[in-house]
Amino acid sequence: MVHIAGTRSEEIRQRIAEDIVSGRLRPGQRLEELQLADQFNVSRTPVRDALRELSGTGLVEIRPNRGTWVAEIDSDQLEELFEAFAEIEALCARLCAVRLTVIDRRRLELLHEESESYVTAGDHEGYARLNEQIHNAIYQGSRNHALYEIVRGLRHRTAPFRVPQFYITNDRMKNSYAEHGALLAAIVQEDAQAAYAAMYSHIANSSVNVIGFLRESLHK
Repeated sequence: MVHIAGTRSEEIRQRIAEDIVSGRLRPGQRLEELQLADQFNVSRTPVRDALRELSGTGLVEIRPNRGTWVAEIDSDQLEELFEAFAEIEALCARLCAVRLTVIDRRRLELLHEESESYVTAGDHEGYARLNEQIHNAIYQGSRNHALYEIVRGLRHRTAPFRVPQFYITNDRMKNSYAEHGALLAAIVQEDAQAAYAAMYSHIANSSVNVIGFLRESLHK
């Protein structure tokens, strides 16, 4: 039962995040738990859990005894967050290139090959899921637990901004797949510097799309 609630809460969190990032929910707009529960046909518990998660990303603001509101998004601060994220992800890729085992390297290649089918089918949800698995495999491949915890925290904070890009930005899924190809080629060749550069470029491209769209939606 707990697992089901958690899964539903994550789905609601993603839907609300997409509405905020796309501009369908505006900064300063109040988020009513009961209204959202009716909208998603659930109890208030998974809605409350989703809003609590979103408050940790800075997308919503929970005001004690007053309710929950869509936060004012500072695109400059988001740019700084992505800058840090790119550096940490790139470091993971550099370590992964020289520490990943042959078996784990092949698993990573298989994940990338599988993601191609989602690109071909235009399945954004499926691709986003495989994208997470690929990046997580690279984090684990760094063989550094402290670094893994840091990058997972940054990935969690940027997730509400990153995931919608596959739905709202033209050709981002295809470009992401091509960038993964360059990244994996460097890892397979055990070229640490090329892996670092490929990952940094990949995250930088993602941030350009996300921040550009966000600034545009905020000025509509």
